[in-house]
Amino acid sequence: MREQQGDRGQESDRDQRGLLRIGLAEVYNPSMQPTLYPGDQLVVRYGAPVRPGDVVVLRHPFRQDLLIVKRAVERRDGGWWVKGDNPYVENDSREFGVVPDELVVARAWVRLRPLRGAGRGGQRSMAGLVSWAVSAVRPVGSRSWRRLRSAPAVRSASRRLRAR
Repeated sequence: MREQQGDRGQESDRDQRGLLRIGLAEVYNPSMQPTLYPGDQLVVRYGAPVRPGDVVVLRHPFRQDLLIVKRAVERRDGGWWVKGDNPYVENDSREFGVVPDELVVARAWVRLRPLRGAGRGGQRSMAGLVSWAVSAVRPVGSRSWRRLRSAPAVRSASRRLRAR
């Protein structure tokens, strides 16, 4: 799993100066689909309180140099139980157990979807740009998680298959 955050150096600056509270993380893995896709950027808030349903950036418990993006499902003794939104990827607490609080780096605040499909020279129709702008910036939080929990995974998978 390669969901790494590109501002690792800024994190240490934040610890030293206490100034940086917001950062940017990029998603590299499909473990959070359909909420997040590879290439999505996340605006994250360092030190923000975590609640069940929040999308968080955390250090992998077995490889602490690797930052991953997961959803905080529930509080348990010793930390957070985290899961990806994609039921077919199990690189989460089902594999490595409860994640200690000190490994949670930041809480995701907003998802930024990259502009794709621009033709040669980056030209797109105005309708295409407006459509992208409406869908590109979305808050990520516990509301989207509640919708995902209520929808069966089978229905989600069949919707994706029909869309291809």
